[in-house]
Amino acid sequence: MEIIETKLSGVLILTPKRFGDARGFFSESWNARRMADVGLDYAFVQDNHSMSMEVGTLRGLHFQAPPHAQDKLVRCGRGALFDVAVDIRVGSPTYGQWVGEELSFENGKQLLVPAGFLHGFVTRAPETEIIYKCSDYYAPACDGAVRWDSCGIEWGFAGAPVLSDKDAAAVALRDFQSPFTWSA
Repeated sequence: MEIIETKLSGVLILTPKRFGDARGFFSESWNARRMADVGLDYAFVQDNHSMSMEVGTLRGLHFQAPPHAQDKLVRCGRGALFDVAVDIRVGSPTYGQWVGEELSFENGKQLLVPAGFLHGFVTRAPETEIIYKCSDYYAPACDGAVRWDSCGIEWGFAGAPVLSDKDAAAVALRDFQSPFTWSA
């Protein structure tokens, strides 16, 4: 597996090897033992799968607060999306900064988004499927969102995004009180 560090400490791009033949391919998207051997010791407990029908569907920017904060490993099962992580760890030298990566069925890339980061994405193709692992169970009382257009993210689309009511009403980053603290 290829592992690339981003400018945000802890946010990684993982690209599993694909072994293909005339039938298609096989890929091991996560192996806890092999990942622990390279310092990535995550215990994922929940897999999520969502479908976005329209190009320009934007989901995020979401987080789950402690004590149920989630690390996420995100990949695209079909279609294409632009996946984003934003640092919201108070005291972090990169607080408010973001990274984004194109994830698609074709490129097989995954984005590892640790707890302490907002997560969101916008679809680039119709009927895009997003599959992601989480390190803690969904806890509605810990669920939160920050407004998608308040972090300076270059989403790379024209026009208005397709948003949920929750995402349209989310608080701006400048008004957000983060529950996460950075530790060196």
